[in-house]
Amino acid sequence: MKQGSLNMVIIFGAAVIGYLIYEFMLPQFIKEGGPLVAGLVALSIMVVTYVIERLLSLKKAGGRGPLPKFLKSLVTNLNSNDISAAISVCDQQRGSMANIVKTGLERYQELGTKKDMSKKEKMEEVKRVIEEATMLEMPILERNLIALSTIASIATMWGLLGTVLGMIRSFAALAKAGAADATQLSLGISEALINTAGGIAIAICAIVAYNFFTTKIDGMTYMIDEASKDILMNLQSKHE
Repeated sequence: MKQGSLNMVIIFGAAVIGYLIYEFMLPQFIKEGGPLVAGLVALSIMVVTYVIERLLSLKKAGGRGPLPKFLKSLVTNLNSNDISAAISVCDQQRGSMANIVKTGLERYQELGTKKDMSKKEKMEEVKRVIEEATMLEMPILERNLIALSTIASIATMWGLLGTVLGMIRSFAALAKAGAADATQLSLGISEALINTAGGIAIAICAIVAYNFFTTKIDGMTYMIDEASKDILMNLQSKHE
């Protein structure tokens, strides 16, 4: 399923579940926040869904074993000039870094039999292949981060909308002739405060998750860049 279609399914599913939770599961004091609370519940479900998806995806991208151990095995095989064993290590590790390194090593192995290319041209080709593989892996690592940042903004504005509607109800109660309608006044204030609190809470969770995943991806990207650079230098040293 394409990413756009998957996001639509998540949005629709969260909206339906949010409405059902609002109607049948929420305590009455929260339901007093009005129908916009159902939207806040849907947004919170979306945050949880994207957080779980990112955790699973980044764990898969990291590979099967610890990256330092993988890099140590890789360098050991390269120092022994055993490219096939290094590729086998990448197959066992899997993940983004292993996929990128494997692509470069396979291209290096293919070019080894070509005599019409200079050593410099071969290394440039390997570098190009590694850069292309990195560019293909990055969207996978960064997927749904924009969704989290968007939810953080929407949740804040959604809560603010509930606040405004609640205050309108409160002022409408005060504007009635005679004594103020205490029931309508309290409902308006509850609607304002509940939506404000809900929107801010969801936005905080989404922002924390976004920053956490961004930091984790930055660290993984740095390790990929360093590993690619070390591999290229190791391969290049064999031609000197």
